[in-house]
Amino acid sequence: MHRTHTQAEWIARAHAVLPAAGFGNFDSGIIIARGQGARVWDEDGTVYVDYLIGSGPMILGHGHAEVMEAVFRQLPQGMTIFAKSASGIDLAEYIVAAMPSCEQVRFVTSGGEADMYAIRLARAFTGKPKILKFEGGYHGMSAEAQMSLAPAHAVNFPTPVPDSAGIPKTVADDVLVAPFNDLAATASLLDEHSDIAAILVEPLQRIIPAAPGFLQGLRDLCDRHGVLLIFDEIVTGFRLAYGGAQTLYGVTPDISTLGKVIGGGFPLAALGARAEIMAHFDAAKAGREKWLMQLGTLSGNPVAAVAGRKTLEILRRPGQYPRLRALGQDLMDMQAKALTKAGIPHRICGDPTLFDVLFTDAKPIDYRSVKHSDPESNAVWNQALRAHGVFKSPGKVYPSLALTPEDRAVTAAAIAAATQSLATFYERRMATLA
Repeated sequence: MHRTHTQAEWIARAHAVLPAAGFGNFDSGIIIARGQGARVWDEDGTVYVDYLIGSGPMILGHGHAEVMEAVFRQLPQGMTIFAKSASGIDLAEYIVAAMPSCEQVRFVTSGGEADMYAIRLARAFTGKPKILKFEGGYHGMSAEAQMSLAPAHAVNFPTPVPDSAGIPKTVADDVLVAPFNDLAATASLLDEHSDIAAILVEPLQRIIPAAPGFLQGLRDLCDRHGVLLIFDEIVTGFRLAYGGAQTLYGVTPDISTLGKVIGGGFPLAALGARAEIMAHFDAAKAGREKWLMQLGTLSGNPVAAVAGRKTLEILRRPGQYPRLRALGQDLMDMQAKALTKAGIPHRICGDPTLFDVLFTDAKPIDYRSVKHSDPESNAVWNQALRAHGVFKSPGKVYPSLALTPEDRAVTAAAIAAATQSLATFYERRMATLA
C-alpha cells in the first residue's frame, strides 16, 4: 500500500487540529491505517495482532466477507434516510428474539446514548429521580454516568465523585454509588432511599466478574423495592453469549442497553425492555406528560443495521461461542502459564470472551481492589506486548473469531517477551529498593 505520510507526520498534523492530538478514545501515539481479520497495520506498515478490535465491536474480525457483502448491497440503496427502514426492523426482530428482557427496542447511535436514555426511561416509568450505580462502572459520557467512573480519590459511599469538568453539582443529588459485588451495601441504600428509580450495572464490570448470587440478589432487591434493574450490556451483549450476560447468568433485567457488536462495526446501539416500559417512547400510549422524546439523525442507520444483522446471523450459527471461548481460554492460559513460571504475582480477571491480567495477589472484586493493582507493571507489560506485535487496550483483551494459529503464535512469542521484560523490571525495582 502506497503511503504519502509517515505515522510521525500524521501525529504532527494531529497536534494542530485535535485536542491532545487524539480522538479522546485511545493512545494518540499510534495511527491505525487498516485492519483485516485479526490484524491491524499502523501508518508505518507495522503489523499487530489486534485484541482491541475497535474496543469490542469487531467480534468477527475486520473486513468479514459476509458482513462486507451485506454492506455493499445496502450502500447503493441509501446510507442515511432518517425514516425507518426494513433493515432496522429486521435487526430489531433479531435482538428481541435473542434478549430475554427485550420485547421492544429503540435504536440510538452510541452506547453512551443508550445508557442515557435508559436512565431517563427508568425515571419516566417509576416517577423517581435517583439512580444507583457502582463505583468503577462505565456507562458512557452522560453527567450521571460520569459519576465515580474513575474517582481520583476515595470517598465514603454513597457519595458520587464527578470524573469530568462541566458537570453541575446538582447531578450528584440524584446519583448514589455503591461498591460492586457488595449486596449488603446495596440493600442498605435501598432501605434508606425510597426515591431510587433504577440500579444501573454492568453484569461484568469492565473485567470484574459478579460474585455468585450478586446479580440475582440485585434482581430480588429491585423487585422488593419497586426499582428497575438496568443491565448495561453495551460490551457483554452478544459477546459473553448470544443473548448476552443475562442469558449466560440467567438473570433478566428490566431494561437492557446494547451496542458494539449489534452494529457490526458501524455506529449503532439500542435499549430494550418489556412493552409496558417502552411505551414511554410512544406519545399516543404514554400521554404528553409521560412521553419520552428520543430522536437522532443516525438512529437505526440502514448500513449499520445490515452489518449488525449479518453479524448476529453469523454469531448464532452452531459452534461460534464455544470457539470464541476456547480461543479466549487459550489466551488466558498462555499468560497465566508464562507469568506463573516466572514467579510473577498476577490474576487473570474476567471471562474468556473479555479479560486481562492484573499484577496483584489480591482477588479483584470491585473498583478499589483493581485500581490498587500495580500500574507500573501493567505499563511495562502492555508496552512490551505492543513492541512485539500485540495491539490491545491498557485494561482489556478482546478475543475475536478471526484469530488464526499464526496469530496465536505471534501472541505467544509476545507474551514470552513481555514476561521477560516484566521480570527484568522487577529485578531492577528490587535492586533500587535494596
